[in-house]
Amino acid sequence: MDFKEELISSIKKQLNEPFTLEIPPSLEMGNFSLPCFKLSKKAPELQKLLKLPSFIEKTEIKGQYLNFFINKDIFTTQTINHILKEKDKFGSNQSGKNKKALVEHTSINPNASPHLGRARNAIIGDSIVRLLRFEGYKVETHYYVNDIGKQIAMLVLAAGNKKPSFHDLLHLYIQFNEKLEKDPSLEKEVFTLLNKLESGDKKIVSSFRNIVSTCIKGQSKILNELDIKFDHFDFESDFLFNKSTDKILAELKKKGKLFTDEEKRECINLEGFNLAMENPYLPLTRNDNTSLYILRDIAYNIHKISRVKDRNIIILGEDQKLYFQQLKTILSILGYEAPEVIHYSFVLLPSGKMSTRKGEVVLLEDFMNELKEKSKEEILKRDKSSNPEKVAKIIGYGALKFTFLKVSSDKNITFDIEKSLTFEGDTGPYVQYSYARASSILNKSDIKFAKIKPFLSSNIEYQLVNKLSIFNYIIKTSIEQLHPHIITNYSLELAKLFNEFYHQCPVINESNKDIQAFRLALVQSTRQVLKNSLLLLGIECPEQM
Repeated sequence: MDFKEELISSIKKQLNEPFTLEIPPSLEMGNFSLPCFKLSKKAPELQKLLKLPSFIEKTEIKGQYLNFFINKDIFTTQTINHILKEKDKFGSNQSGKNKKALVEHTSINPNASPHLGRARNAIIGDSIVRLLRFEGYKVETHYYVNDIGKQIAMLVLAAGNKKPSFHDLLHLYIQFNEKLEKDPSLEKEVFTLLNKLESGDKKIVSSFRNIVSTCIKGQSKILNELDIKFDHFDFESDFLFNKSTDKILAELKKKGKLFTDEEKRECINLEGFNLAMENPYLPLTRNDNTSLYILRDIAYNIHKISRVKDRNIIILGEDQKLYFQQLKTILSILGYEAPEVIHYSFVLLPSGKMSTRKGEVVLLEDFMNELKEKSKEEILKRDKSSNPEKVAKIIGYGALKFTFLKVSSDKNITFDIEKSLTFEGDTGPYVQYSYARASSILNKSDIKFAKIKPFLSSNIEYQLVNKLSIFNYIIKTSIEQLHPHIITNYSLELAKLFNEFYHQCPVINESNKDIQAFRLALVQSTRQVLKNSLLLLGIECPEQM
């Protein structure tokens, strides 16, 4: 039973005006709350008039709010039975049933091993994909490969006739940028190469593809290690060679939006669209008629739009906010709706923002290895009998993802590796440890759950039941706002409540078998919801820690 929906349905039949039903900040204020300050009938009048479902035990007025209290035994029984029945599906509202979604995320330039900052895009995107699938959407994940940009041309020139390895690429890229700063005339060679590429020179096309292929394989291997995978790798060059970019230019010209500037570049006029641009004329091509990134990206977005009708989502850095507004505006001029966008802020080094071009980076691969090593050290201090290699990987990668996802995407992160790995506090290992603790309790018991009888002997038990009951509302809010941090912070609150319960209420050592059975069911329910939460974040659940 969904108590909230049932109560909403009951009130709707009696109240002929819009209203909202909220979840109060504490149980002392009830299970649900009706704000009355915008309603024609105020709280005292509604308290007398409303006929409520039988599960509502009482109502109370608090200021302009009418608060509803559910019968504790009914609420507890229904909540636990629902979790034990639904298991891995518990919390899903199935809002995506018979719907399709496309998520483009990561899309790192294929010019080097990714640095730590780029991982935030991948981790946010992967969590969004998991959340959509949990809600019943059929999801496609896409990775846009910039295989014909200036950066790739620089790598092709730097590599010469050699076939560099994936780990050589970053050094070559930094080295070429240093040469370019000393000798700006090298840029002419870059543009000459791009011109030959766009004219379809087979040898040049092959050189670009070889470099890009090496990089994509290397990047994918690192991301696969984090269990982040893609359904489609979409190559930017395809939208150039299939003449999509030419069609877009022709359509913009037809609409009277395309102009040739004094530098002989094809530009679009974005005057009157309230964009923060000094010059409303945005170049789409260079003066040699080669296309710029935004033109190819417009073609790519039109391609994505053709694939889905329901939800089309993209993850971009906050430094691309203006760029996305330009893209959105051009798509609207062409008659298309832009994707839903999630902008994320940066992962900072003590020296500031990372830069691949300058070589001021912490490589994701190196950071992952360091997390595993430090995690292994912590595990060996605690439990020498466990499988340290396997558990270290689960905890280390979980710490990385949890740290990135517990902060709202629009806020910066300064990653403290020591704090992220602690088993206490607001960390992934703390939530994982709570799951492992629940597993340990259950492994020590052979009681089978049939019909649950509630034996609420402490307030902490009811608080825990209440926290479990709102999981589907947490999922609903997260998917509406595309904010995984809502789930992350919920899992922390749930883990803290569970650990309070563990310390206050004996389970295995409880002599009353009925009370023990109830508490074991509560442990099993908590374990299930912690598992569902962590899996939505892309974090594995260790049975032992």
